[in-house]
Amino acid sequence: MALWRAYQRALAAHPWKVQVLTAGSLMGLGDIISQQLVEKRGLQEHQMGRTLTMVSLGCGFVGPVVGGWYKVLDRFIPGTTKVDALKKMLLDQGGFAPCFLGCFLPLVGALNGLSAQDNWAKLQRDYPDALITNYYLWPAVQLANFYLVPPSLQVGCCPVCRCYLEFLPVLEGTSAL
Repeated sequence: MALWRAYQRALAAHPWKVQVLTAGSLMGLGDIISQQLVEKRGLQEHQMGRTLTMVSLGCGFVGPVVGGWYKVLDRFIPGTTKVDALKKMLLDQGGFAPCFLGCFLPLVGALNGLSAQDNWAKLQRDYPDALITNYYLWPAVQLANFYLVPPSLQVGCCPVCRCYLEFLPVLEGTSAL
């Protein structure tokens, strides 16, 4: 509990910094869970570069972009009722999610060393499936996020869900997502 209270104090004092660092940390944790518990790589085969890439994406892209988006959403729809949460989710999934994926996927490709041409081809190939897959889960997650989670903690909700999704195959006894 003391650690949680310290986190909340830091979040209250420096919300932007803490949200960005939280997103990066949780994305890194999700990758560690994936590599160690799902892929069963072991410490010798752990791809630290991949984990650091995920931390960098969380701190440098996901945290700032999602945090900024949530601030915009809260300005447009300031309430926290069920109807407000539904409106936020519809705007998030109808407008933000397609744009976010359209930026996130090429950024990951660039960080993985793809050429511009290969990155474009990969985006054209993967984007439709990524967006459709997004719509299976994230509308429900975001509805709960916008209704149940305090605004100061909402940026961390998606990386926490990602960590959980990385861990699901372990709970189900399978080897990969």
